[in-house]
Amino acid sequence: MIENTLNLLLALPAVAIALALKPWRLLRSPPPWPALAVWAALPLLWSLDATTASPLLQPLSGVCILLLMLGWPLTVLALLPVGGVMWLASGLDAGGALHRVVWLGLVPATLALALGAGVRHWLPRHLFVYIMGRGFFATALALTLSGALAAWLFGVPATLQAEDLMLARLLSAFGDAFITGMLTAIFVAFRPQWLATYADHLYLKPLL
Repeated sequence: MIENTLNLLLALPAVAIALALKPWRLLRSPPPWPALAVWAALPLLWSLDATTASPLLQPLSGVCILLLMLGWPLTVLALLPVGGVMWLASGLDAGGALHRVVWLGLVPATLALALGAGVRHWLPRHLFVYIMGRGFFATALALTLSGALAAWLFGVPATLQAEDLMLARLLSAFGDAFITGMLTAIFVAFRPQWLATYADHLYLKPLL
């Protein structure tokens, strides 16, 4: 009960802020197909440990590449139908689906947004900095922090040791970061218009 209350306290203000920002007004065309593909795969990715009955198998998040492609408000709103699909199709109850929306989606996306703002403010605005800073390191750190915070707040499954769970989450976070960084590099090179958080005039300036 406390877990569901805390998750609602995190989810409801975020959704309200995302709605207030009206991100759909900036959409001149449908979202790029890779973003739609990742979004469609999220229910499967987020339920792997539940469907395989293996709590040590930590799901990939996939949310940080959505954040880079869609921006924070649209990413937050896109998480809502993901939670609904998980509730209806993955065998999780409403509280379990909400927990995954918050701790695999909302929290890491928000942390990655904050870390990305720090990268943009404190580091040189350079192509390599965007790819590695926002694509790789911000993803790895955001997912590691969200996993550690969730374990601290809610504990770990009775069949696992905290150290084993955190190692599994660390490995999952770096796997997610590798995929996000690779896709970010590809998109910057060939389809920069697919990245809502990227602009040539910001990141193609030479280092001074």
